[in-house]
Amino acid sequence: MSELVARTGRHQQRYEDGCRLVAGCIPFKYRNSVESDGAASQKIVEVLMINSTSGPGLLFPKGGWENDETVEEAALREALEEAGVRVPTQCDLPLRFSLAHERCYGFQHFLGCYLFKSKTLQDESCPEGLCKAAMFALLVKEELPSWPEQSTRERSWLTIPEAIERCRHPWMRKALEEGFSKWHDDHLKLTVRKRTFTFLNLFLP
Repeated sequence: MSELVARTGRHQQRYEDGCRLVAGCIPFKYRNSVESDGAASQKIVEVLMINSTSGPGLLFPKGGWENDETVEEAALREALEEAGVRVPTQCDLPLRFSLAHERCYGFQHFLGCYLFKSKTLQDESCPEGLCKAAMFALLVKEELPSWPEQSTRERSWLTIPEAIERCRHPWMRKALEEGFSKWHDDHLKLTVRKRTFTFLNLFLP
């Protein structure tokens, strides 16, 4: 049994223009693919998804952004509570975030804001159930053996094509395809350019 306790209730929930503000994340890690001869080849990125408690399909960790925390703190909390994962300590650096400009700067990457409707989240402050989710890419450092929602959540590591196929909500699929995948591809290209530049400098007079 986990000693951590998940937050419940909505008395500290943030709202903006009739929207419930949500923070979520796409946790990811790398694994080495192995050739038939046993030699390691390329690194494959996998994303972590959890089961839905209300139907088929898989989800990324997400939940309400509360008024005593920053949006990145809310995303990190949801990753811990729902999926039992922690990220590198560098990701805990303060970030500057603005919902108005939908931008975030820092070590953990902000993927964008995504609108969706949820009948289960309708209340006086959000009568139509409209939500605005700020999604982040989080590199996983540690998977905890127990976590607050362990009794109702199962973790699954999937390749991006597998995750796209099994994703329950269209807005989460959009965050994965248009947010995470594009950022990850651009990040890899930048890393290759930096390594090539460093390598060439070693041989320049």
